[in-house]
Amino acid sequence: MKVACNASILRLVLPEERPVLALALLQGTQEIGYGTLYVYVGLFILLVVGFVASTLVLARLIAPRRKSSRMKGQNYETGETPVTDPWRPFPVRYYVFALLFLIFDVEAAFLYPWAVIYRDLGLYGFVEMVIFVLILGVGLAYAWKKGALRWV
Repeated sequence: MKVACNASILRLVLPEERPVLALALLQGTQEIGYGTLYVYVGLFILLVVGFVASTLVLARLIAPRRKSSRMKGQNYETGETPVTDPWRPFPVRYYVFALLFLIFDVEAAFLYPWAVIYRDLGLYGFVEMVIFVLILGVGLAYAWKKGALRWV
């Protein structure tokens, strides 16, 4: 297989001989073997890794060095001093409350596109949305009955 480019036009040439990939110059066509292309890719990867490493080393060298205080190493809780252990687990009800909010918030977003094309959907679209809202209502009633909507 040979790829040739002449006068900014790319074309694929399939010779009967060995496969060769050709990179074209605007003056003419110059063939380059696969091994040379791997060398180019390897050099490019080394260049990128070298750039990233030199940037990180340079940032480390010119960064200001300050001793951190004990207060700076503490967890930040809205400007207040921490009163309990920061690794104490939160009650599960906060997570359930947040998940319920996300579920109903995302599902409510599905109502807007439906409302925009309501007339085009006809009775079938209306019945589908009634079923959708009923399922959401059953889920809300279940969460309410289980006490998941109580904040404290």
